[in-house]
Amino acid sequence: MRIALVHSFYASGQPSGENEAVLDQTRALRAAGHDVELFAAHTDELARDPLYPLRAAVRVAAGRGADPLHLLRAYDPDIVHVHNLFPNFGRSWVRDWAGPLVATLHNYRSLCAAGTLYRQGAECTRCLDGERWAGLRHGCYRDSRLATLPLAWAGRHGAAADPLLARADRLVVLSTLSLRTYLRAGVAAERLALVPNFVEAPLHQDPPGDTGRWLVAARLTPEKGVLELLGQWSDDQPLDVVGDGPLLAACRAAAPGSVRFLGSLDRSELRRRMPSWRGLVFSSRVYEGAVPLVYIESLAAGLPVLAFDGSSVAESVRESGTGLVVRWGRPFSPVLAEAAARFPALRAHCRQMYADHFAQRIWTDRMTALYADLAASTGAAKKAGVREPA
Repeated sequence: MRIALVHSFYASGQPSGENEAVLDQTRALRAAGHDVELFAAHTDELARDPLYPLRAAVRVAAGRGADPLHLLRAYDPDIVHVHNLFPNFGRSWVRDWAGPLVATLHNYRSLCAAGTLYRQGAECTRCLDGERWAGLRHGCYRDSRLATLPLAWAGRHGAAADPLLARADRLVVLSTLSLRTYLRAGVAAERLALVPNFVEAPLHQDPPGDTGRWLVAARLTPEKGVLELLGQWSDDQPLDVVGDGPLLAACRAAAPGSVRFLGSLDRSELRRRMPSWRGLVFSSRVYEGAVPLVYIESLAAGLPVLAFDGSSVAESVRESGTGLVVRWGRPFSPVLAEAAARFPALRAHCRQMYADHFAQRIWTDRMTALYADLAASTGAAKKAGVREPA
């Protein structure tokens, strides 16, 4: 099968699970024998243009601008799979593509200017609930009304008017939480397909070597909740923080003496070291559109997870029994004590949950079946004259 993937890569200065997932999926589809071409736009390259911010703003607001349409027509794929168009591709071009088109909803950008449904320390669904200009009033994108304006204008008519959501033959969501959120936004259930991300299996599995230290691996930004976590962390519980970001200084100031800051680690190095930690602490305060890669990587390493209520990880932990879920504001020391007692027995179960639900072969089988179904149904529709070629 000929598969075209379309993705606008975020800047390398902002580590992105979306970027990693797209690269992983490209390799997985090729390994399965498919002819795969990645049509990409890279912010790192485009941002060298002094007029880039203005061009990107106009492109986002109008939905028009750079597009891969002529390249796609030359490649002539059986399936086009769009991952991210923001901010380097226009969106209106999808209406002119006649063949089967899939889109993965990695975040909530079509529902929220920030893409996170999060504001001032808590979830926020005002735009989703019909207050179309709430994001502009609060400057939700990069804390700037000016930067938010193009996104607010593009989303002023709600999700139903988003060209990509309207055109895609199937919309892939990455968690049950994301599925419920897009249903709430009015997307028809039959157009949504739940296919979580995957990670590759570890090259080797080190024997469990619990050092007694906990792990946090996250960007140090407000929505990730690391600052709040450190404010209530116990001084007698060793914790390693992997990651960097604008809140690093504040996190260092809030952290007790039992916390070490390891900075950013290469993804492969983090995965290699994961079995040595006691458990992953997932403190995100946002919905999380996807089941994050770090959670899947922890399961692959046999590392149980302590998650805070409200995220897609917390839902997965509850459903699969891969750790514990705690509410913000609850005394934390007893929770850590309970987790320390229970987690050693969960390591084998975590690895099994990874193998059963998040392994590469699981994802490849699901997506190949989805692609084949759409290719067959769209081909029949073309023959019936339902959709004329552009």
